[in-house]
Amino acid sequence: MSTQGPGGGSDDGRRVAHGWGDALMTALAGLVAMGVTGALGLWAAGAAELPGGSFPRVVAAVVVMAAGGSVALSGNAGDLARTHADISALPLSVTLVGALVLAAGFLRPLRHRAVATTRELAGWAGRIAVLWLLVLIGLSLLARQTFDVPGADPTGGVIGDVFDASPRAGFRAEIPLTLVLGLVWLAGVLVLALLVSRGAPLPAGLVRFQESVRPVAYAMVALLLAYVLVGLVIALVVVVTRGHPAETFAVILLGLPNLVWLVFTLGLGASWEGKADGPFGLPMPQVLDSVLRAPDLSTLNVGTLADQDGRVWWCVVVAALFTLAAGFLAAARSPARMRPWQHAVHMAAALALTVLAVCLLVRISAHYGLSLLGLGDLGGGLGGEVLLRPRLWGALGLALVWGLVTGFLGGLLAARVHRRGEVGPASA
Repeated sequence: MSTQGPGGGSDDGRRVAHGWGDALMTALAGLVAMGVTGALGLWAAGAAELPGGSFPRVVAAVVVMAAGGSVALSGNAGDLARTHADISALPLSVTLVGALVLAAGFLRPLRHRAVATTRELAGWAGRIAVLWLLVLIGLSLLARQTFDVPGADPTGGVIGDVFDASPRAGFRAEIPLTLVLGLVWLAGVLVLALLVSRGAPLPAGLVRFQESVRPVAYAMVALLLAYVLVGLVIALVVVVTRGHPAETFAVILLGLPNLVWLVFTLGLGASWEGKADGPFGLPMPQVLDSVLRAPDLSTLNVGTLADQDGRVWWCVVVAALFTLAAGFLAAARSPARMRPWQHAVHMAAALALTVLAVCLLVRISAHYGLSLLGLGDLGGGLGGEVLLRPRLWGALGLALVWGLVTGFLGGLLAARVHRRGEVGPASA
């Protein structure tokens, strides 16, 4: 029970209003969790052997990217040659760990409260945001490095011998854009935390929406986390049975959600398109990489993957079971007075938004090449491109259909479950 302080405010309210210490602990916990996860993943991937003591700077760049920030790649090889590179990808394992830690820290002081004012919540979130901005500034200043690229001269030494230059590539965080995108990312994490947590207080004006939003929001987060958990179990089994522990742990610690959430959309019937050429690859099983290694853009869906391995059809079964379980979970957490068609509408909207988020987060675009006198891409064996993007409208349409069906069935299955708002029969 909250105690009343001077002026009628509660102790919990004062802690929210003056929570700089809690905000600092939340921001630091998020930084440490993301930094440790990223460092271990990069170490497993072999990045600790990068020259010039650059490992901490690479870790900082990965954390910046994971927090929604922007890291620009650049390079040159003297006055007549240029390296050109760009990357757009999220290390979603690092992102997920940071989001969970920040969300837990944000919700902790709000426990055991029924209602909070908009001013209280905005003040508490604002303190975390200010400190998180300082974290992003520090990371962005650290996330910059330039490397020599050995063996990257496709001209047989002309660039190095005649022009007295060797190819170089580097990266640096774009601070203004990182701060803007990092704040958007943090706001999304905190808002989602409020939507998912049944015990977190809402402003009085928003309480009426919690019965329709919170159950399906919780179900969608549970669905995505369940996929990550299953993927983790499969990855550990692969380590035990097939070896390659370093490569597998690198995928787990850097890109496991990238892989399993992609598989989730494929199981729903969505199609992606992409390519992978050059020495760069994607953190995914060989069957996916094989489909993408073609001269032109390849279509990635259950059908094309099944041509490589028929077991891929199990992705559809798993997606159906998990989505139906999410529909049941959402209905079971909703008031008993809701009808199955209402569950269907809520589930359809939530699943479409979830698939939209997955499509935006999982897409990848990376390219590296070398040009001489501005002519052509002379990267040879070093240059390459990795591209993965969804066919968005088809994916969203399928998500709406799956949501309507599984939401309706989940509402029917949950009808036998005693739920909040349900009144039992009066005793005789």
